[in-house]
Amino acid sequence: MWEVFEHRRTVRQFRRLPVEILKRYEKWKDIVSISGPTGLRLIRGFNDEALSGKWKNHRSSRLNEQYRVIYRVQRNEVRVEVVSVTAHDYRRK
Repeated sequence: MWEVFEHRRTVRQFRRLPVEILKRYEKWKDIVSISGPTGLRLIRGFNDEALSGKWKNHRSSRLNEQYRVIYRVQRNEVRVEVVSVTAHDYRRK
């Protein structure tokens, strides 16, 4: 089992997200906690991909056409850290 940790800033972002996105995010967390990031790659709808540039070592999964969850996997632990759930804005804050 994988552990999913959410950054404080991410928890605050949830208040502004639409209900459909929150439901899809909860489904994303369920998949990650059971099968890890490799499970996300098997489901084509999430379009899980590695990021580059300032977001190097992070990954992005699609929640819908507009919203993405940005996360990173820590190799030495069974842990996924969610950095942001954003409306497709990859500028680092």
